[in-house]
Amino acid sequence: MIVSTLKHSDRIESLHPLFKKVFDYVKNHDLLNTPCGRIDIDGDNLFINNTNPTCVAADKQVLEVHRQYIDIHIPLDGVDVIGWKPLEDCTNLTKPYDETADCELYTEPATSYINLQPGQFMIVWPEDPHAPIIGEGKLRKLCVKVKL
Repeated sequence: MIVSTLKHSDRIESLHPLFKKVFDYVKNHDLLNTPCGRIDIDGDNLFINNTNPTCVAADKQVLEVHRQYIDIHIPLDGVDVIGWKPLEDCTNLTKPYDETADCELYTEPATSYINLQPGQFMIVWPEDPHAPIIGEGKLRKLCVKVKL
């Protein structure tokens, strides 16, 4: 997991060949005023889900794991509280891995929480079970999907 600000994204752009492309796109487009939906940057290799979800209480949110994609969570308006727990500590698998959805779910509490503000981002790898959109009310955010 990596947490940083968009201002310092250049420090991690070398970690994946598509990271620079996504951060350039996010910095150069008014995504808060772009309609919600999928934004294709490089087909299924790199796309953004521009969303407006209703937040969930921490005790109701599940931990999710992806194997085909890296997630980059970027709040646009509001605070995105994201729970995290090491994969090796997760024991309550409630939905086995579904290759089509690229997701498996664990129903158990996270061990750490990050209050992600607009202008910040969080990168989660396949070994990072995470529980996004924790809180109250609505949130405007981006969930970038980067193919491994």
